[in-house]
Amino acid sequence: MGNLLELVVVPVASEADAETTMDAVLPRVREAGGSVVAVHVVEKGGGTMDKASVEQRELFAEDVFAVVEDACADAGVACETDLRFAEEVVNGIFTAANDHGASAVAFTPRESNRWLDLLAGDHARDLVKRAELPVVVFPAEDADE
Repeated sequence: MGNLLELVVVPVASEADAETTMDAVLPRVREAGGSVVAVHVVEKGGGTMDKASVEQRELFAEDVFAVVEDACADAGVACETDLRFAEEVVNGIFTAANDHGASAVAFTPRESNRWLDLLAGDHARDLVKRAELPVVVFPAEDADE
């Protein structure tokens, strides 16, 4: 198998998440000589009305991707961005990873509320449980020890 961090798909949910994730992922990807594809997945309900318009979702994603692109430029790591619309976030991430020929998916776990996870599902757990390729979980650089 080649370099695990050769082409890493990195899911990003928000600007703050992108900052935290890039801080953790980029030093390791740079050291490995790899590149990044940042993926933002908009969950689309099957036939249900969305609270935000497609244009609003695209503008939000542009702001998230700007954080990624700035961080990658500062780190000297090549990057691409990919906005996906999918009925399920985890499937959208793995579809993007397969489409880009990724060597791995890498992320940092987000702070979450256990009750919300029970109701809405825990994407981090699902990424690991339903992995279609290597999944690398990096601790947030500012995580409390």
